[in-house]
Amino acid sequence: MTITTESNMPATSEAHHAAPASARADGEKPKARPVRKVRWFIIVGILLAILVGGLVGYNAFRSHMIAQFFANNKPPPITVSAVEAKSEVLPNLQRAVGSLAAVHQVSVTSDVNGRITDILFKAGSHVTKGTPLVQLFDKPEQGDLASYKAQAKVAELSLDRAKQLAARQFGPQATVDQAQAAYDQANAGIAKTEAIISQKLVRAPFDGVLGVRQVEVGQFLTAGTQIVSLTDLSTLFANFTVTEKDSGRLAVGQAVRVTVDAYPGKQFDGKITTIEPQIATDTRNIRVQATISNPGDILKPGMFANVTVVLPDKPAVITVPETSVEYTLYGDSVYLIKEKKADDGKTGLTAERTFVRTGDRINGRVVIEKGLKPGDRIVAVGQLKLQSGAAVEISKDPLPPIPEKPSLN
Repeated sequence: MTITTESNMPATSEAHHAAPASARADGEKPKARPVRKVRWFIIVGILLAILVGGLVGYNAFRSHMIAQFFANNKPPPITVSAVEAKSEVLPNLQRAVGSLAAVHQVSVTSDVNGRITDILFKAGSHVTKGTPLVQLFDKPEQGDLASYKAQAKVAELSLDRAKQLAARQFGPQATVDQAQAAYDQANAGIAKTEAIISQKLVRAPFDGVLGVRQVEVGQFLTAGTQIVSLTDLSTLFANFTVTEKDSGRLAVGQAVRVTVDAYPGKQFDGKITTIEPQIATDTRNIRVQATISNPGDILKPGMFANVTVVLPDKPAVITVPETSVEYTLYGDSVYLIKEKKADDGKTGLTAERTFVRTGDRINGRVVIEKGLKPGDRIVAVGQLKLQSGAAVEISKDPLPPIPEKPSLN
């Protein structure tokens, strides 16, 4: 039995290992993937689809609700101040800058050399033409004048006797001629000496205001040395330049208005008196000179001046307040107020941004060359709170006052 059992065991084992080999040799297929793995992937896919669908649906629902909320909750109208664009004739002005100069201004000097013996003026005082200012030492000339006068007297007596003798035929005519020459020579010496004496008394050449004294008593004054400045302030010149393009608009006699920084708000009137006949080749500008009055002598030569030339009027233009225009790199614009019907049939006001082309600015108003027509209502105050298409409500408060100082071009 034992022998039989041992002999059968290997045969069984061999039969067990040989069967799969024979089965594979006969073309048997391998076993399929287990069903539980396929089911797991299907469940995961369904869960992912449900999750993604839920997220998409939630976002769509949220967007719909947000849009519905804002559609049903419109902000209240913004309160603004409004004005109408109007057509008006503006003053036609040509603006320029320049400086003031005196009509009469000189540095008083002496014609001759000499030592100062007396100063006859007070610095800063007003003097008239011929007022003595400085006396130079003139004693030698006074002595020469007395000598020439004595010679002239003797020569005059000699001339009279020579003429009497010649008239009676007791003397030759040559004696008369010599006496006449001596008399004339003495008078010439008197005239020359008096001229030198007058040069040593320096006088004011015209009416004006004296400046700061530059000399002292006892100082030796050479000819040409400045003693004091003398300026006539009754009228002044306003010198300014304009471009070659604008030169054709100017003419002698046109009115000008001058303002200076020293007296803000004060205006000085005058007229163009001279236009330079040549245009500078380096700058292509032309020099213009106007004469203005100086009441109270308050203006001083050398002051910086803002000059406005009054030109003939232009045709009417459309203007709006300066506060209504927004200036940006993308262009100038205003908010045009329009009436618009809402979905519920009610009519409301909206502000639409409208781009315009601006021109000159004067007295707080801007010329609109393109973009508006007379009667258009625009926002004058409150643009910072607006966006194009925003609902607005017109305020009943008055507009702010226009600045006193007009804007430049």
